Amino acid sequence: MTAADTSGAGVVAGAGLLDRERIIAQPGFNRWLVPPAALAIHLCIGMAYGFSVFWLPLSKSLGISASTACPDLTLASALFTTSCDWRVADLGWIYTLFFVLLGCSAAIWGGWLERVGPRKAGFVSACCWCGGILVAAVGVMTHQLWLMWLGAGVIGGIGLGLGYISPVSTLIKWFPDRRGMATGMAIMGFGGGAMIGAPLANLLMNTFKTDTSVGVWQTFVVMAVIYFVFMMGGAFGYRIPPAGWRPEGWTAPAAKSSMITTKHVHLRDAHKTKQFWLIWAVLCLNVSAGIGVLGMASPMLQEIFAGSLIGLPDVGFAQLDAGQKASIATIAAGFAGLLSLFNIGGRFFWASLSDKIGRKNTYFTFFILGIVLYAAAPTLADMGNKALFVLAFGIILSMYGGGFATIPAYLADIFGTQFVGAIHGRLLTAWATAGIVGPVVVNYIREAQISAGVAPGPALYTGTMYILAGMLALGLIANLFVRPLADKWFMSDAEVASLQAKSAAASAGPSGSFGIGRGGFDAKAALAWAVVGIPLLWGVWVTLKATLALFG
Repeated sequence: MTAADTSGAGVVAGAGLLDRERIIAQPGFNRWLVPPAALAIHLCIGMAYGFSVFWLPLSKSLGISASTACPDLTLASALFTTSCDWRVADLGWIYTLFFVLLGCSAAIWGGWLERVGPRKAGFVSACCWCGGILVAAVGVMTHQLWLMWLGAGVIGGIGLGLGYISPVSTLIKWFPDRRGMATGMAIMGFGGGAMIGAPLANLLMNTFKTDTSVGVWQTFVVMAVIYFVFMMGGAFGYRIPPAGWRPEGWTAPAAKSSMITTKHVHLRDAHKTKQFWLIWAVLCLNVSAGIGVLGMASPMLQEIFAGSLIGLPDVGFAQLDAGQKASIATIAAGFAGLLSLFNIGGRFFWASLSDKIGRKNTYFTFFILGIVLYAAAPTLADMGNKALFVLAFGIILSMYGGGFATIPAYLADIFGTQFVGAIHGRLLTAWATAGIVGPVVVNYIREAQISAGVAPGPALYTGTMYILAGMLALGLIANLFVRPLADKWFMSDAEVASLQAKSAAASAGPSGSFGIGRGGFDAKAALAWAVVGIPLLWGVWVTLKATLALFG
């Protein structure tokens, strides 16, 4: 029996439950079932953005009501201590590990994902992400920070990378007519994961908290189980189109844009092109600026507007008492939540818009508009115009999220779709780099200003805004030089056919819809969307409630 032989159910004989051949769509399958499957995974791993909700409780895991501090504690000794509470800075390394490992694992295993398919990658992602959280729970129980680093940071970080890229090439192949919208729908979930996970974590910690426990390890266990169920549902919901499939009635536009190729570049050659590294720089610089703002959003709002946030416009940050600072910290948390909403909405809005105006023009918009907004931010701060300041940074964060959602489609336009998932995985090393560069640059400038005697206020961030505008200017230049690839980089038709022939569905015949992909939002699709949509709407509602104090 050959690889092309199929059973009566249309499943390749001998194919394992997780194998790529097992998930080739059959006639009657609705392509609108794939985005919610991707969202189920991305909403779970997106909790990486919200992990800071655990830092303060964990910093009191021994003392419960107050930290058991050790003055001579170092980072090395913090990894193994059982008698001292951890510092927030020690715990924060988990956040760094998340995004470094995300970029590295996506780059290392992106090619493997293209070979084995999204179901197996999603399955491994669920095991790593949820298993890593369980290992972290053991680390909390035994008060071993190194176990938390290993579990949540390293093992969980690998799960992040595999989960993040698992749907990319699949969605682009299912929605060749709306590439940006499709990837925007999924990657929107990664930005929204913290909106669900952070309030859920707070709810669980308050439930499990006792006189002898801060409730974190129990919360880890419950969330790992919940996430595992959702991620497995997503992984087993994945399907891939057969070779030659296209949406009913759709034909690829002929020479609509020289920036969109109908050919394919092999994974082994993509990184050899200057276009890859130009797009790498485009993503890195856009993310570096945005992630720097995310990291300083709360203190920035507090120090710039200080007493005006609570009706005391003439009171600077240094003159506020402890109670007043606590009040403005709550308001600043609402600001951070509002930025998260812009981040999420921007992922879908800008990616969908890129289908209309093109990916290169979308990034031109990011950089030009971003430069203007960053350069104007100090003036808005000096004016004390809170509404315009918040709106400016909301738009900036929408473009930060939009950059993530648009980049897979940009890669598909330039390099083709055959290896876009793996190429995207390698490009995510730009994210890992930006995750270090952005916060380091922003924090260094702020500390340098403080050392120079600049008091908390608008002047403390003026230099930072101009530096971030400069980073976007460099990104604008990189984007300007992105051009279509020369023919020498593309695979021959025979090579592409050979690769596609490895799919058991290659015998399905010439291109066409094959009765696959139809249905729109039928009952089954509506149910799938409700499963992921209801938790997302709950997260939006909770976030909006928290932001009311900002303008209330």
